[in-house]
This record gives sequence, C-alpha cells and structure tokens, in this order.
Amino acid sequence: MKLIKVVGFLFQFGLIGLALAVIYLVAVSDRDRAEILAFLSPSAGQHQTFSPGGSGVLSYADAVNSSAPSVVTIYTSKTVTEKPHPLLEDPVFSEFFGDQLQRRRRSYSETNLGSGVIIGSEGYILTNQHVIDGADEILISLADSRGSQAVLIGEDRDTDIAILQIPITGLAGIRTADQTIRVGDVVLAIGNPLNVGQTVTMGIVSATGRNRIGLNTFENFIQTDAAINPGNSGGALINARGELIGINTAIFSQRVGAQGIGFAIPISLALDIMQQIIEFGEVTRGWLGVEGIEINARAALATGDPGIKGALIVGVYINSPADMAGIRAGDIVVAVNGEAVSGIRDLLDKITLHKPGERIQITIYRGPDKMTLDMKISQRP
Repeated sequence: MKLIKVVGFLFQFGLIGLALAVIYLVAVSDRDRAEILAFLSPSAGQHQTFSPGGSGVLSYADAVNSSAPSVVTIYTSKTVTEKPHPLLEDPVFSEFFGDQLQRRRRSYSETNLGSGVIIGSEGYILTNQHVIDGADEILISLADSRGSQAVLIGEDRDTDIAILQIPITGLAGIRTADQTIRVGDVVLAIGNPLNVGQTVTMGIVSATGRNRIGLNTFENFIQTDAAINPGNSGGALINARGELIGINTAIFSQRVGAQGIGFAIPISLALDIMQQIIEFGEVTRGWLGVEGIEINARAALATGDPGIKGALIVGVYINSPADMAGIRAGDIVVAVNGEAVSGIRDLLDKITLHKPGERIQITIYRGPDKMTLDMKISQRP
C-alpha cells in the first residue's frame, strides 16, 4: 500500500514538472527555445545554424558562400636580367673581356602569387601593388576555375593598392560594408595562401587605425589575428555578414613564437584610390613640401609651452608650397585650417586630403611667436 502511494506521488510530481516545462517553453523567445531543445535533444538541434553576430554561432558558411566567388588568385611573371659584372665598370678590363661577360649575363622569369577581390560586374579587381609590381604578365584564376589575362588599370605605391581588369562577363562583385568596424568584431580572411587553393581563416579585429608600421607611406590599417600567409596579399577581409571590410596586405613576424598580427587596408580607403585611378588615371594628393619629425623637448621649450603638440619641420623643398609661403626649418606646425596637428604623420595625412590647387592656412610657432601662413598646395610628386 505504501509503495502505491509513493508511485502515485512521484507520478503527480512528474506531471507538475512537465506542465511547468511546457509553460516555460511557450514563454521564452524562439531563439532561446531552439537552444533549449537542442540541449535537451542533440539530434533535434544538430542542423541548426544561428545567424552570425548572435549568440551561439555555429557556422559562417553563408558569409563565405556569398563572398568567396568574388576572391581570385593572381599569378604574375616578369623577366629579370642579372646585373652586369662589376669589372665592366673598369674601362681597361671592359675593353678586353666586356663582350664575354655581357654574353654570360642570364635572364630568367620570376613569378609571384597573390589574391584579389572583384569589385562590381565590369571586371575590376582590387589587389595590392606589391603583388603585381613590375609584372610583364598578370593571370587571373577565378573561384569557378575560369581564367583570364588581366590589364593593369593603375597602381598607387603610397597605399599599396592596384586596380586590374579582366574581360569576363557575368562576374559577381563582392558586397562592401558600410558599418563601423569595431575591435572584437569577427572577421574572415579569404585568399590563396602558399598556392594551396582558396582558404578561409577566422579571427577578430584586433585594432583599427594602425600606422607607423613602416609598410606604406600612408597607413591606416585594420589589425587582425586571422591567419594571413604569403599568397593572401590582396585578398578579402570580410565581416560575419560576408561584406568586404578590407584588403589583406601583410603580416608582422619576427619568427619568434606566435604572432597573430596581420594588417588589412580599410575598404573605404581602397575604394577611394580605385575611384580616382579609374576616373583620372592617377591618385591626386596635396603636397606641402616639407620634411619633419616629432617635436623634441628643446623645440618645445623654445615656444614657451613644454606640452605643445605639432610637427617639427627639419627641411623645406626649394620652390615647394611651404618654401613659397615662408616656412623654415625649425618651425613647428600646430594646425591646418584651424584643425590641430598632433604630429608629423597627422600633418601629412591632413595635407593629402586637400586637392592640388586648394588654398589652406597653416598655423606655426617660430620660437615663441605664433603666426598663420596662407598657401596654395600642389600635387604630391
């Protein structure tokens, strides 16, 4: 009799628990319900893929599938001729043996591997300038195995950007991101590292606005820990929605332990360079014509303000806009059009934003004296 009562009690308790579970599942959101069911029954949730950016992401396959067809492999080749023998510079030796040494000079073909990204349906491809530097022939291999020779439309060494074009129709241009990049965002690097085939690696945005790396004249890199290897240069860095946010450019490595430091050119900068090259055939940047360094303590004390910020001018090019306006070595540039200058790199960036021929005002300190000079900037050589 006691056993029957115990069983009845347990049965009633089980019914109450089941009823509470049903009520809870009805009350929670659809996403939470899916997660609970997947936990309670693994077979029910094993094919569930949550949207990128939400909690519990299982796959970025949709992001890759939408962008990978727009990433290409670039093969280049160029003919390299050995340097002449040093003894050829000797007039006497060259007279007797010059012909023999000239005949022994060899020429050989040097190849290079990189990646690129299709922008739009007109066959334009964004890549790094160093990928195609000096190439005699550029071959493009598409993700669908089609191939074509490419034409170099233009290049910009200062930002390491090059624009190619291929005569193939029906190309799928990649979608570009228009949202702010945040440190911690998940990113995927797509390219052909070491020529093993198209490869996707994952990481996060480690930092933004990286400069003073020493790679380019103008630097504003996205830093990421997504694996980037030789062959990835020029490839795509995408976000979790499959949108292009950068062009993979370089890795930082001292060959000691783990690195996980890669750099990509922001797509906003790359597209601006691309537009200028396509429309004008070149990139137009303002030029002041100075050489400068960061302010030292002695120069700062001379102004009477030890905490002053700006760019210390150490040289001025003859007949440059700075020379014509009266800027001299030793001056400290503190503002451009009233906007504060934090250092020499900031000064360079601010000047290049202006078109050649524009008039600007430069505020400087010459010792303790502050003055503003008016000048017309010219095209950067």
